[in-house]
Amino acid sequence: MGDTPHRSADAGTGGTRVTQSHEWPAGASARVAEAPVSTRSPGGTGLGGGSALPRSRKFGAERAFRGLTLAAGTTVLVIIAAIAIFLIAKAVPALRANTENFWTFEGWFPNDAQPKFGIGALAFGTVLTATLALLVAVPIALGIALYLSHYAPRRVGTTLGFLIDLLAAVPSVVFGLWGREVFLKPVQDLSVWLNKYFSWIPIFGGDGPFGKSILLGSLVLAIMVLPIITSLSREVFLQTPTANEEAALALGATRWEMLRTAVLPYGRPGIIAATMLGLGRALGETIALAMTLGITFGISFNLIENGGNSIAANIANTFGEANATGRGALIASGLVLFAITLIVNITARAIIYRRREFTESAA
Repeated sequence: MGDTPHRSADAGTGGTRVTQSHEWPAGASARVAEAPVSTRSPGGTGLGGGSALPRSRKFGAERAFRGLTLAAGTTVLVIIAAIAIFLIAKAVPALRANTENFWTFEGWFPNDAQPKFGIGALAFGTVLTATLALLVAVPIALGIALYLSHYAPRRVGTTLGFLIDLLAAVPSVVFGLWGREVFLKPVQDLSVWLNKYFSWIPIFGGDGPFGKSILLGSLVLAIMVLPIITSLSREVFLQTPTANEEAALALGATRWEMLRTAVLPYGRPGIIAATMLGLGRALGETIALAMTLGITFGISFNLIENGGNSIAANIANTFGEANATGRGALIASGLVLFAITLIVNITARAIIYRRREFTESAA
């Protein structure tokens, strides 16, 4: 009986066939099990009922989504490059016609028969107003964000957070009108007081008049970027792991010590990102500064005397009366502003990336 091979019914023919496993020598089954799946049977099925993993579709949803995201990212880079090429192409004729040094000349006379204009004073005013705005807004924004996320009752924090988010949507022209019509008088009184008691400091010196100055424009900018920095910082602080906060409190830390050791270090990349986003908003602000600055051309660190200007404000004030060379000069100034904002964003990304590498390596 042991010499008779086992027979089983063949579903396809109704006959019988010999099971091949009885014809293999000893140890063959183990060698077949170790063999690759593709060599076990022509159909891809193994001896033990196993089968090869299904091949991924050549054009599946994942591949389509990957291609879509790649196309979107490439499109953004192409648009940025196209903007840069456009600005350069339109600015070159005006720069060739300029009779003064574009980087150091402080005047702006591109419509004259002998055009002469420079970006020095405008770039200085742009960076100065944006920097002062951040110096005022960032500490206040972080304080508000910490209060809303860790001190205020949930209902109060949610309501105030919603109102702050609404402030971020207010048009800049509204802030400009408010700054010129309402905020001008308090800032003027503050400037007179600063000049009276601190005139020995160069930034508060001068004989007047005071009012539409770098100080007024910077404070209006600070109020404009405050909601953006506050909202982003609050969301970052709320993402702090509860275990980190509870561990600090369990070790005997006070509420402030817990915030300083657990919340602020965890949210540092988000704080940097929020600050740089606010800086980008401040650098590109147009109408609010056009209404609150004294619109003069010159490099001065005096903050309270009438004066100050920025690239965006100058474009808004002079574009309507500019000739062909004047428009080219304004486009050249816009190219400089484009480069400044690009450098700021690249720097912010580099800082955040290095911070993330440091955190991951420490973990």
